Amino acid sequence: MKTQVAIIGGGPSGLLLSQLLNRSGIATVVLERKSRDYVLSRIRAGVLEWGTVEMLREAGAGARMDAEGAVHGGCYLASEGAMFRLDFNALLGRNVMVYGQTEVTKDLYAAQDAIGATILHEVDDVALHDLATATPRVSFTQNGQSHELTCDFVAGCDGFHGVSRPSIPAEVRHEFEKVYPFGWLGVLSRTPPVRHELIYAAHARGFALCSMRNPMLSRYYIQVPLTDRVEDWSDARFWDELKARLPAEVAADLVTGPSIEKSIAPLRSFVTEPMRWGALFLCGDAAHIVPPTGAKGLNLAVSDIHYLSEGLIQFYAQGDPAGIDAYSERALARIWQAMRFSWSLTTMMHRFPDSSDYDRRMQDADLAGLMRSEAAQRVWAENYTGLPY
Repeated sequence: MKTQVAIIGGGPSGLLLSQLLNRSGIATVVLERKSRDYVLSRIRAGVLEWGTVEMLREAGAGARMDAEGAVHGGCYLASEGAMFRLDFNALLGRNVMVYGQTEVTKDLYAAQDAIGATILHEVDDVALHDLATATPRVSFTQNGQSHELTCDFVAGCDGFHGVSRPSIPAEVRHEFEKVYPFGWLGVLSRTPPVRHELIYAAHARGFALCSMRNPMLSRYYIQVPLTDRVEDWSDARFWDELKARLPAEVAADLVTGPSIEKSIAPLRSFVTEPMRWGALFLCGDAAHIVPPTGAKGLNLAVSDIHYLSEGLIQFYAQGDPAGIDAYSERALARIWQAMRFSWSLTTMMHRFPDSSDYDRRMQDADLAGLMRSEAAQRVWAENYTGLPY
C-alpha cells in the first residue's frame, strides 16, 4: 500500500486531518486500532472553542453542529454560595459551542465516507519504520494478515498510549508532567441542565462542574480523592454531594435522575517536545494532555491539526516545507498557553489535600479579583473561548 500521509488513529484529530487533506487533493490512509462503534462510544468533552467550530465548517463537517449545537455567550463561576457570569459576548464579542465530541466524531466519519476516504479499523501491531528517511513505512496486521504502508509523512493521532510518541527516540524527547492529587467523578443523566450555561464551582468540599450535552442530557462532575472508586458513589450520594457544593438557588433547581454513565478521571498535565521528528508529526493526546478544567483537550488537538494541515497543504501545493518545519514550534506555543490557563483554573477552583489556610486565601483572592476586574475577565474569556491560531 502507498499513500502520501499515513494517519495513525481514527479519533477526531485523525479524521479531521484526513478530511482537510483529502479536500485539498492529498491522499491519506487512517489506521485505527478499535472498531468504528468503539470509537463512537467514547464519551468526552463538549465545549468547542470558536476556532474549532470554524475548522469543522471548513472541513465540510459543521452542518449538524450548526443545527443542533448550543451557542453559549458566557459561563458562570461560583464560590461558597456566590455566583457571577462571565459574558464572552460583552467582553470579546465571542462565543463557544456546546456540542459533544462523540457528535463531532460522527460528523467527521460521515464527511469522510462522503468523499470516499480510506479508514482501516481494527488494525493491530502498528509499527513505524524509517522515520528519519525520505521513505517512511508503517507495518500493521488486520484480520491476521500483515500489511505495509509506504508514505511521505506519518501523523501520530493515536493518543497518549499509542505507538507514535514512543517512536521518537527517548534521547530526543523532553517530557513535562504534573499529576494532580484528585480526580473528577462524572455522571451523565437524561435530565435538563440546571442552567443554560456551564457552572464552575469552588467549594470547601471540593470543585464541581455543571455541564450539558443537549437540552435533555446533562453532565455533572465533582472533585474526589484518587482513592475513591465508582462503586463508592451511589447516585443518591452523588446528587447530595453536588448540591452541597452549588449555590443554594442552583441546587434548588437541580433535576436529578438515574445515571446512564459514571466514571472517575484522574487529572494531569503532560507535554512532549518536539512534536516532529523526521517524517513523524505528533497531534492531540499523543503530544499533550490537559486537565478537563477549561475544556482544552479536543480544542488543542484541533489547533494542532490546523497547523499541520496548513503546513502539509503548503508543502504539496507549492513545494514549500516552511509550514511543516515550523509545525512543532507553532503548535507548542499555543499548547503551553492553554496549559497555563488550564493549570491556573484547576489551581484556583479545586481544594488540594495539602493546602494551607494561606493557600486557600490565595485561591479566594484569585477568584475575587476575577469577579471584580473586567480586564482580568477579558483575559480569562480570551483563553476560554480560544486563543487565535
